Amino acid sequence: MVFTETKLKGAYLIDLERLEDERGYFARSWCQREFLAHGLDPKTIQCNVSFNKKKGTLRGMHYQLPPFAEAKLVRCTRGVLYDVIIDLRPDSPSFLQWIAVELTAENSRMLYIPKGFAHGFQTMEDDTEVFYQMSEFYAPESARGVRWNDPLFKIDWPDAERTISEKDQKYEDAKPALFESLVGV
Repeated sequence: MVFTETKLKGAYLIDLERLEDERGYFARSWCQREFLAHGLDPKTIQCNVSFNKKKGTLRGMHYQLPPFAEAKLVRCTRGVLYDVIIDLRPDSPSFLQWIAVELTAENSRMLYIPKGFAHGFQTMEDDTEVFYQMSEFYAPESARGVRWNDPLFKIDWPDAERTISEKDQKYEDAKPALFESLVGV
């Protein structure tokens, strides 16, 4: 695997190192030793799949509060995603900054998202599937979110007719002080 740190401290793009021959390729998609060598949380205790029927489906921007703050490893297994993360750690040099990456079934690229980040995505094709590895169990009482179009972040989403859950549309405007509970995660 090839690990490339993004401009957001602790968030990495991970590309597969493919061993190819006439049959296709073989690649390792997760290795505890390599994650530890890059200072990443290697714990995986839950895996999730998100299937999205329609292009323009937007999910996010979600995170969990401590003690259930979670690191995620996200990969698109079918279709195309515009994947977005926001650094919500008040003690981080990239606090309130965001990045977007294109994850596709074809490029097999993964995004490692540290604890203290909000995560969301917009599908760019019908029938898009996302696979997540999570470092913590889902804890509904700790689940939080920020609105996908919150003016504090100014995320540049692709133009599309969007399908967004009522819950994700109703998050209030974020204030930086809301994220004080994420100091030190």
